[in-house]
Amino acid sequence: MAQCVQSVQEFLQDAFVPLVAALCSDEAERLTRRNGLSFAELVKPFCRLTSEVHMRDPNNQLHIIKNLKIAVNNIITHPPQPGAIRKLLNDVVSVSQPAEGLVANVITAGDYDLNISDRSIKASVPWYSNWKETLMELNTSTFYTATTPWFESYRESFLQSMPASDHEFLNHYVACMLVVSSSEPEPVEQFLKLSQEQHRIQHSSDYLYPKWFIPNTLKYYVLLHDVSAGEEQRADSIYEEMKQRYGTQGCYLLKINSRVSNRGVDEQIPDPWSQYLQKNSIQNQESYEDGPYTVISNKSADHLISDGLDIDIRDGLSNNFKAHPLQLDHPSDTSGTLDGTDFIKTTPSLHESKKSSSGTPHGACLTLTDHDRIRQFIQEFTFRGLLPHIEKTIRQLNDQLISRKGLSRSLFSATKKWFGGGKVPEKSINELKNTSGLLYPPEAPELQIRKMADLCFLVQHYELAYSCYHTAKKDFLNDQAMFYAAGALEMAAVSAFLQPGAPRPYPAHYMDTAIQTYRDICKNMVLAERCVLLSAEILKSQSKYSEAAALLIRLTSEQNIWMGMDSDLRSALLLEQAAHCFINMKSPMVRKFAFHMILAGHRFSKAGQKKHALRCYCQAMQVYKGKGWSLAEDHINFTIGRQSFTLRQLDNAVSAFRHILINDSKQPAAQQGAFLREYLYVYKNVTQLSPDGPLPQLPLPYINSSATRVFFGHNRRPAEGEKQAATHISLDQEYDSESSQQWKELEEQVVAVANKGIIPSNFQPTQYCLNSYSDNSRFPLAVVEEPITVEVAFRNPLKVPLLLTDLSLLWKFQPKDFNVKHNEETKELGVCGSDVIGAEVIAEFLINSEETKMARLKLFPHQTGELHILGVVYNLGTIQGSTALDGLDPSIGMQTGKLVSNGLSVRGRQDLEIQGPRLNNTKEEKTSIKYGPDRRLDPIITEEMPLLEVFFINFPTGLLCGEIRKAYVEFVNVSKCPLTALKVVSKHPEFFTFGGNTAILTPLSPSASENCSAYKTVVTDSTSLHTALLSSASSGDFGVGTGSQPEVIHVPLLDSVLLPGASVQLPMWLRGPDEEGVHEINFLFYYESIRKHSKMCHRVLRHTAVICTSRSLNVRATVSRSNALEDEEGRGDNMLVFVDVENINTSETGVKEFHVVQVSSNSKHWKLQKSVKVSEDKDTKLASRERAKLCFKAVRCKSFDETYTFADIVFGNEQIISSASPCADFFFRSLSSQLKRAHVQSNTHASQAAAKQSFEAVRLIQKCSEVDLNIVVLWKAYVVEDSKQLILEGQHHVALHTIGKEAFSFPQKLEQPEMVLLKFFRPENTPAPTRPTPEQLSNLIKTSLRYPESFNHSFHQKSLCLVPVTLLLSNCSQADVDVIIDLRHKTTSPEALEVHGSFTWLGQTQYKLQLKSQEVYSLQLKACFVHTGVYNLGTPRVFAKLADQVTLFETSQQNSMPALIIINNI
Repeated sequence: MAQCVQSVQEFLQDAFVPLVAALCSDEAERLTRRNGLSFAELVKPFCRLTSEVHMRDPNNQLHIIKNLKIAVNNIITHPPQPGAIRKLLNDVVSVSQPAEGLVANVITAGDYDLNISDRSIKASVPWYSNWKETLMELNTSTFYTATTPWFESYRESFLQSMPASDHEFLNHYVACMLVVSSSEPEPVEQFLKLSQEQHRIQHSSDYLYPKWFIPNTLKYYVLLHDVSAGEEQRADSIYEEMKQRYGTQGCYLLKINSRVSNRGVDEQIPDPWSQYLQKNSIQNQESYEDGPYTVISNKSADHLISDGLDIDIRDGLSNNFKAHPLQLDHPSDTSGTLDGTDFIKTTPSLHESKKSSSGTPHGACLTLTDHDRIRQFIQEFTFRGLLPHIEKTIRQLNDQLISRKGLSRSLFSATKKWFGGGKVPEKSINELKNTSGLLYPPEAPELQIRKMADLCFLVQHYELAYSCYHTAKKDFLNDQAMFYAAGALEMAAVSAFLQPGAPRPYPAHYMDTAIQTYRDICKNMVLAERCVLLSAEILKSQSKYSEAAALLIRLTSEQNIWMGMDSDLRSALLLEQAAHCFINMKSPMVRKFAFHMILAGHRFSKAGQKKHALRCYCQAMQVYKGKGWSLAEDHINFTIGRQSFTLRQLDNAVSAFRHILINDSKQPAAQQGAFLREYLYVYKNVTQLSPDGPLPQLPLPYINSSATRVFFGHNRRPAEGEKQAATHISLDQEYDSESSQQWKELEEQVVAVANKGIIPSNFQPTQYCLNSYSDNSRFPLAVVEEPITVEVAFRNPLKVPLLLTDLSLLWKFQPKDFNVKHNEETKELGVCGSDVIGAEVIAEFLINSEETKMARLKLFPHQTGELHILGVVYNLGTIQGSTALDGLDPSIGMQTGKLVSNGLSVRGRQDLEIQGPRLNNTKEEKTSIKYGPDRRLDPIITEEMPLLEVFFINFPTGLLCGEIRKAYVEFVNVSKCPLTALKVVSKHPEFFTFGGNTAILTPLSPSASENCSAYKTVVTDSTSLHTALLSSASSGDFGVGTGSQPEVIHVPLLDSVLLPGASVQLPMWLRGPDEEGVHEINFLFYYESIRKHSKMCHRVLRHTAVICTSRSLNVRATVSRSNALEDEEGRGDNMLVFVDVENINTSETGVKEFHVVQVSSNSKHWKLQKSVKVSEDKDTKLASRERAKLCFKAVRCKSFDETYTFADIVFGNEQIISSASPCADFFFRSLSSQLKRAHVQSNTHASQAAAKQSFEAVRLIQKCSEVDLNIVVLWKAYVVEDSKQLILEGQHHVALHTIGKEAFSFPQKLEQPEMVLLKFFRPENTPAPTRPTPEQLSNLIKTSLRYPESFNHSFHQKSLCLVPVTLLLSNCSQADVDVIIDLRHKTTSPEALEVHGSFTWLGQTQYKLQLKSQEVYSLQLKACFVHTGVYNLGTPRVFAKLADQVTLFETSQQNSMPALIIINNI
């Protein structure tokens, strides 16, 4: 149970006090009424004695009485009606509410901090978010106790209002005060009249009420004197006469009203009466007997709030008196029978009538001296009158009992003998016959024992009282007078508990037997309830909370109504106390506490105690909240919402219903529909109170704010026929972080080119679609007159569909021209703002059950400025067809045939609040939780900008590898501004070209147009077959210069401007990528406005082309040095180029065969001279899986800075001019990508060995074996498709870099290394090789011998044959080379040994020379032969090293082929 203000001993003592009747004359009553009080009310605050009182028991032992209290009541000659008692108790509970502003009581139970106080409503409902913090602040100690003053008030009123019964004497009057005013003419006669009146009331059969303790009731005569009226002497004389007549012990002179009326207002006199006087007193019977009642029967009140509103609520009247169930004891009463759900309306209500009188102060004519006089009067009455009378009565009763029983000893001394009887077991109660109707005569010895026991109990002589109760109990049980026995058992248990020193344990079984007897046999629930209240308090004081809770709950299960008492109010209070018992256990049972608080709240609600019901549910919510008990939470919140609505706490009601809807409910669809309709109805009532107020937040549907996407710009036009629109970006595309990064890099590249190689500091990558993955730290830029689309992610958590109507965006706009500042203007959606921002409104937006659905809402800005998108505004409703539940009729407010229920649709808003990314850069941000801004909903509206649309015409989706195809691109300016500086950037510039600078001006050749060829061709004559046709071109002509970005391509527009509304078509050549498969190629079109803007400098348009390539040709090439030292021009450098072409195409693609029609070379230093053709066919045909090998001679050519020499070797009738578009374009683009990769590698090597001098030597030596020659193989493919033969054409590139190393036209895949054990080692910087390899060193000098192939000599004439031989030495490097020629070397190689004979060199046999860069040196030698034969002259050995390298030794150079000479004899 909850903590009480009184201790259990004080409570039990005050529950049973001596009753004193007060009978006043009219004049005496008038004197007290001057203070707004009756005589009984006047003395009530002073009825507790402040000092100890002594009396003697029957054994003449001194007995001390402490803290004695008496009760003085006016005589009322009829018992109160049960309906009046019920009304009083309801009012007492209703008026006693938790006081506002007091410190909260908090119980710490396990993991719970339960707020049991006036703040409990705020602290437990969902809308009070800080309840946990509040509890933690208040919970400074480990245990707080909870008080329930309404229960104590109920208990006190219940005990005081109990009617007197014949089976006990506790509520019988012991004495009677006769009060007469001293101002009456004959006070003594008036005393006689009052005495006779009292005698008549007590002894006449006309009066059955009140009950009197003994026939000889103590009469105490009180003379009331008004001090302000004077006449002190008359009062004293009358009092003297009274003392002579009644004795000094039987009368008293009480002087009151000493206060002068004109005394200062500032004097403050305490008002001790306010805490004792109930607004609805049980003594005011007239208010209950004659008050008219209007009965409003509403059986469906608890089913639908909209139909259950009573008149009081709608009129805004007080809610305290409206819902008290008045259940009368007899169904034949004229007032009618009401059940617990009926409402009553009283006119006028007692509460309101008392309200005016309660405002006047009590005791207005009394001073503090008068207070002391009244207190002294009560003490004198108790000391001299009441207690001696009780002591005398106890002695008389004791003597009578001893004489009647024939006992030799007094009752007090025979206690043990009386205790010898066996205890009657509880189960025997049910076996006894129903003798509850048995009545004893007043003079019966059993009643005399009970009377003596009650008197002893009233004067706190609990040991003697227990003895008498125990004796009476045995007698009653023997007589089977169960009604009397139950009363004796009840008081015996209380007496045993109250005995000082606790000589025996509390006999709880006595009380259990009494409760069972009252309830089951006597059918008296009032007395059973009294037993429960007493026993539960005793058990609680002994910390037997479990037994106390069981006792309280046992009585609440009784559903019947006995003696007119309402079981709902009683059950509610007892269940609440049982809940507190569970929470106060040593191991608190928190869930049982919550469950019984729910039961208590339900019974409070049935009893009409709406505030208490709401409080109980809110306290229980503290336990169930957040523990996963979703169904219990739903029930509690639903009830809280209804009770709050009934109490006109509309905000709380909305919040409670909102909490039901925003949780992931496990309720069935019908129940969720009922919850939703209740919420909509309550919400509508709230909005009607303030129709012009701001739109409140709606809980449904859920909005995933972080998933909100914002798109800037128009939707692109779809493809039309052969036209394919640029894909750009749309809300239908999924976000790809890798792709987004590629677009960003492309834009950075083109911006750098547009700004002369520097990216501006204020550069902001263009983002047309903002989402949770994009960088939203900056304000996005939107263009005026271009729509802004916001995609909002709605989720319906319910199992019933939601219908949103008139859905649109809520925004705030600040006009700004970025030069003049304006005051901020907040414009809501509506007509007034349409000239600034146009908004799209979605008329109906249906979200099915548990569906996530995207809504795309548009805004159309008409002015420049700053726009802030705040949220969405809409009408929330549900569609017709939802199942009715809980008394709700789905047809309410609906019209047949309409989708929307007009009566259940409310307007509200939801804000879009997006949390930015968590910051994690600085130390402070890493150690704390900070979030950056997310500004995707705060765009800046900039000035008008051009808008480009791009269409691709005849754009292929499938190509052969290396295939060349011609398409067209259409550029359209759909804005009102001209655009310029149109560029396109791509990661794959080798895929496409718009042609060189002269491509537009150069007309196509007739033959090319006839054959629909993409190349520029000319007809060749037969004399030029297999011979190179030369031309030249600069890389700058094709946009590939030094220092430029090859990925950025300028689109050749006429005058570089595209006017508003204009369109232009340009040719575009495409080349299939060298790798087969599906390729995604990104194009980024960049353009600017002619007018420079401060906010937006440029715009971009994206396009992603998907190309599927299939195999075609595989080209491999190698280059080797030619043995001949001089070409036709007399130069000493020439090479042989071998080209291997293989058809790797499969027949599935329909390609019949490939024709190699031309091989071209492109280089700054080399050119193809002629073809070494074996067969006489014009071209090379390759069917599937066939291959061919071509051989060409290459020679050096004159080199210019950026000029490439193009040499075309034609195998057919038409020469494809390789130095023109598109052949040269694709060559330069593929070349630039290769150079870029090589440049990165060379940079890394150079940075590693920049400080080493020997690196230069290594590079010089390496250059000897390097060659810069590019081969372009042009081909045609014959394809059979749909019985038609098509001719496809294409080209492959092979870049030759190193002599003797094979090069490929397609990138080589690296083989995966075998799995090896993982080894950990410290990485070391591996420098570039400081010494060249022997193979590199052996290629510095190229040697060649010139001599006659046969020589005739007459050995008969001259025995020695001398033959002149020229040794040609060619320096292949770019540096000076020291050369040593040694002629003494004897050949031992197998090839030389096969040649028979030997010879010798005459003259100088060793030479040391220095050859300049690329120098060819001729050395004259003489060979001496002694006989005929075949000789090998290739015996000279050449050693070489770089001239400036001291550390390097001379290395033997590679010998050329064997030089054979034939010596003939003539």
